[in-house]
Amino acid sequence: QVQLVESGGGLVQPGGSLRLSCTASGDGLSTNIMGWWRQSPGKGRELVATFTLTGDTNYPDSLKDRVTISRGNAKNTVILQLNSLKSADAAVYFCRYYDVRYGRTTWGQGIQVTVSS
Repeated sequence: QVQLVESGGGLVQPGGSLRLSCTASGDGLSTNIMGWWRQSPGKGRELVATFTLTGDTNYPDSLKDRVTISRGNAKNTVILQLNSLKSADAAVYFCRYYDVRYGRTTWGQGIQVTVSS
């Protein structure tokens, strides 16, 4: 059983920066892939940033100039940094944990990000 704790989000002004944190915990944590997705009313769930099996990062072309994903100071923690926020960035952001050994996916509960001036 994997538990994901997400923090950050809230109200962000246009042009501002967003920083989200996700920490995984539980018994039997092993080889995994962690990343962030988002979903807005007008769109389906889309990739924001993710790590890969090789430890590299993967960003969609539409966001690669503004987004970074990194490992936090705490173990099993990933940080999402998104800069120069636009209204289109408003969405619910979800942390994703994929257990490679068992092929299991765990989603965070989601964090609401509102972009408004």
